[in-house]
Formats: sequence, C-alpha cells, structure tokens
Amino acid sequence: MNSIQLLIGFIAVALQVIAVVFGVYQFGVSLFGFTRRSAQKYQAPKRRFAVLIPAHNEQRVIGSLLANLQKLDYPQELYDVFVIADNCVDDTAAVSRSYGVNVWERQSLTERGKGHAIRWMLKNLGNYSQRFDAIVMFDADNLVSANFLRVMNDHLCKGERVVQGYLDTKNPYDSWVSISMAISYWYTNRMWQLARRTLGLACALGGTGLCIDAALLQQIGWDGDTIAEDTEFGAKCVLAGINPVWSHEARVYDEKPVTIVASLRQRLRWMRGHFSCAEKYIWSLFRDGIKERSLAKVDAALYLFQPASFLLVFAASIFIVIQIGLFGRPDALVTAMNAVPNWVWYAANGAVLVEMLLAMVIDRVNWRGMLGIPLFPIFMLTWVPIIFFALITRHNQRWHHTVHTRAIPFQDMQRPH
Repeated sequence: MNSIQLLIGFIAVALQVIAVVFGVYQFGVSLFGFTRRSAQKYQAPKRRFAVLIPAHNEQRVIGSLLANLQKLDYPQELYDVFVIADNCVDDTAAVSRSYGVNVWERQSLTERGKGHAIRWMLKNLGNYSQRFDAIVMFDADNLVSANFLRVMNDHLCKGERVVQGYLDTKNPYDSWVSISMAISYWYTNRMWQLARRTLGLACALGGTGLCIDAALLQQIGWDGDTIAEDTEFGAKCVLAGINPVWSHEARVYDEKPVTIVASLRQRLRWMRGHFSCAEKYIWSLFRDGIKERSLAKVDAALYLFQPASFLLVFAASIFIVIQIGLFGRPDALVTAMNAVPNWVWYAANGAVLVEMLLAMVIDRVNWRGMLGIPLFPIFMLTWVPIIFFALITRHNQRWHHTVHTRAIPFQDMQRPH
C-alpha cells in the first residue's frame, strides 16, 4: 500500500470520526428536549418594550402583524411598535400608519438589509421621548402569540437578558417545501433549543421573536458586519458570558417559502452569514470555552461548526470514491476507510426520525404535519449544495429580500389547518 493510498484512507477515517463524534454529542444533548414544561405563571407586567419591525416592501403582510400586536395580552401603555420602512417603493409606510404605530422611513443606496435597518432604528430610539427596558424584534410577515410580551416580561424579571421565542410556521401546508421547513423547526425547537435551555447552554438566535435587554444591547451593540446579524449578536453574548435563553411558551409564526427556488435562495443567504460568523467567532468561543471550562462556549462553537459537519460525511464519501477509482477495490487495511459501520449511519438517521415524530406529537403539531415526513429526506439533500456553495462564497454578504405574500389573520392560526 503506497503513501497516497494511506493518506486518502486516513483522511476518510478522520472525517467520519469527526462527524460521528459531533452526531453523538448532539444526540446526547437532544435527549434533554423531552423535558416536561411546567404550567406558566405570569408575573405582573413591569417591563416596557420597544417592538421593532424592519420592513422592505411588505404592504401585503404587515397589516396582519400590526393587527395582531394590538391584541397582545399585555398593557398597551407598556409597549410601543416601530415599523422601519426600509428602502420601500410600495405602501408599507402608509399601511403601517393606518394602524397608529410609529413609522420611520429609511433610504440608503449602500447600507441595505435588515441588520442596517435595525441598527439605524436603535440609534434613533436614543432620541425618543420614552425609555425602554427591552427591545423586541419581529419580521413584517410574522404573527405572534398573545402571551409573547408577558412571557418576555417574566424572563427579564428573572434576570435573563437575551430571549429567543419559539419559531413556528405560519404556512406549513402550502407546499412540500414549506412543510419540510416547518418540520425542521419543530424538530430543532425541542431537540436543539429546548434541550439546551434545560442544560443551561446558550440557544441559537433566530432573527425574529427575539427579546434583548436594552442596557445589554447598548453595551454589546448591534453592529455586526455579516448578513446573519442575529447569529453574530448571539456569539458576542456568549463570549461575554451571557447565554441567550430559549422560551418554548412564546411563539412567533414565520412565513416560509413555498417554492424550492425561493427556499434555496433564502437558505443560501442564511448559510453565507453563518459561515462568516463561524470564521469570526468559532475559534474564540472554543479557545475561551476550553480555558474557562465553559461548556456553553464550546457548545456555541460547535453550533457554528454544525453546517460544516454536514459536509464531512459527504467529503468522506468522495475520498472513498477517489480511492476506489485510483486503486481499485480496497484491501483489508484500506477498508478501514469505512471506519464507521453502515448500521451506525442507519441507526443515527432512524433516531433522528423518531425524535422528529416525538417532537411533533409532544408539541401537538397538527396530524397533517406527519404527511411531510416522506419528502423530508429529499429536502435535506438540498442542503448539500447550499452549504458547499455558501462555504466557498461566504464573503458575499449581499442581502437579498424574501418576498412575503401570506396575509393570515392571527385568529386563523388558532384553528386546525
């Protein structure tokens, strides 16, 4: 056996082992997602909120959200809504004003996108007559559970400073793409996010349904230079010793793309931002985590690494194909390239499927959600080219708008779909 053959075999083994270690770790963490949540007991409303809604050409959907926000189970004198009409060429501002909320219009040829809009609005809030205890962020296409601010008030009263609400789906049954996205969120909400809440680890921030203590936001700043401003802010918080916490009781409903093309474009933007954040923060989180013996920081580094781990199995397969193509059928030693038996991969996929179904049952997802399971593996395969292309184009931080069209009254979300 020559040195090239040995090198290829070694690389294949290493990639497989890394992928398995990461998978075993995540599976172990996910088991804590089966925690039973106690009944919610609300504290008296104390905190004052500024609700920010960045909106780019969202006249078709923003009215549903603003009507929804008028009916929250929280004193209206304790929250103000601010719509940021960002580079709009439609009637987003006019529609928003008809609901009596604060509307700030912004135009910029160079600084375009959600992150810039929020940063601009935060600066303007400094000149606002009212002072706020916390900032809450929603996207214009969202709907929000009536208890959202009450739950956030509880978290803030407990001293928690960054809170991520449950990320649900507004239109899960519109297409096989939207139901696949919804299944992804139903699974990660419980088996990733709630599990980390139970273990005292940092949750991942999702860009909407986010509540941040105003003083902390002023301290850390919303000044990230990637298109994943939420992920970047979360990494900064963990580095500063502040773990974002997960709230399984407060829900925000997000509109998911219904076509594969729109979904590919959206997820490519997410992954480019994710890889840029990983490049900036993963080593600092891992180094500080080891030095300080902080599992939360190491876990946050592993979260940033997670998309890359998805490519490891694919890369290992490529190396095995190369080896067979160059050297023919591997002998006993080279067979070590297939270091992880096939039954391990089958068992891993089976375990994820079981957890996925259990998460949907426990969180009382409508039975129609189960119908998306057969097509879900196909959807997951579409992540491979997205992650690969995002990795090699991660420095392209151009923001692309996702068009939203589903104006659904919040009361319709309370009925079986």
